[in-house]
Amino acid sequence: MTDQAQIPVALTIAGSDSGGGAGIQADLQTFAFHCVHGTSALTCVTAQNTVGVTRVDALPAVAVAAQIEAVVSDIGVQAAKTGMLLNQEIIAAVAQQVTQWGIRSLVVDPVMVSRTGAQLIDDGAIATLRTDLIPQATLVTPNRYEAQILSGLTLETLSDMQAAAEMIWQKSGGPAVLVKGGGMPGALRGIDVWFDGQQMETLTTECVDTPHTHGTGCTLSAAIAANLALGKTPLEAVRDAKTYVTTALHHALALGRGQGPVGHFFPLLRSASSPKG
Repeated sequence: MTDQAQIPVALTIAGSDSGGGAGIQADLQTFAFHCVHGTSALTCVTAQNTVGVTRVDALPAVAVAAQIEAVVSDIGVQAAKTGMLLNQEIIAAVAQQVTQWGIRSLVVDPVMVSRTGAQLIDDGAIATLRTDLIPQATLVTPNRYEAQILSGLTLETLSDMQAAAEMIWQKSGGPAVLVKGGGMPGALRGIDVWFDGQQMETLTTECVDTPHTHGTGCTLSAAIAANLALGKTPLEAVRDAKTYVTTALHHALALGRGQGPVGHFFPLLRSASSPKG
């Protein structure tokens, strides 16, 4: 029997993806892959599939706060991550809970602009995210367009990404920054930039040629949180998370009529495809 006291716990504070490829569904699958017990606080419910999102319903901010309190006050968490927080009230409630319960090893995926550049939350919500939540993070993981908003810089080159990482670190009061290159042009697409106030790293991984990339941002931040819960340093957690996402992309799932999800449980896919003895 496994000693339950030795099982790390991670918390995802994010929205539900009814198609199962992103949001809390992706996060919980990622936690499970890493042998980390996953807990959750739901912020919103979406009606979506591989083709698109048809409806989004926010939960009351007090309900989000109650979920976080229920988990942390009883089970405790070794790491947490945020995803889609949707509005200013929810962001403020989450930030207050993080402060109240002293949640450490917090990964903030600032889901405010899509990889294509579409703004997902309003300006008031972005302002609260910047002032109340991001400064409490261990790590913030903006994509190209989110990094542009947080830094005030335009990102076209690797040097731009490095300057943005440093600027976000300065403006946010010290969380480590991972500027993701998924939305960058050309060869920069597979490159991320890390900065923690002392160390600037250019992290390069294989660029996997697949149209089925739904949930990669959620999966990356969840894998980072899982690795932090396992006791790894932030940079180690990022490196291992990137490896996990790359391998999951190699086993992406061609589901539905649109963009399928990454293969979170790829060892099981390998096992299922192996010839039976």
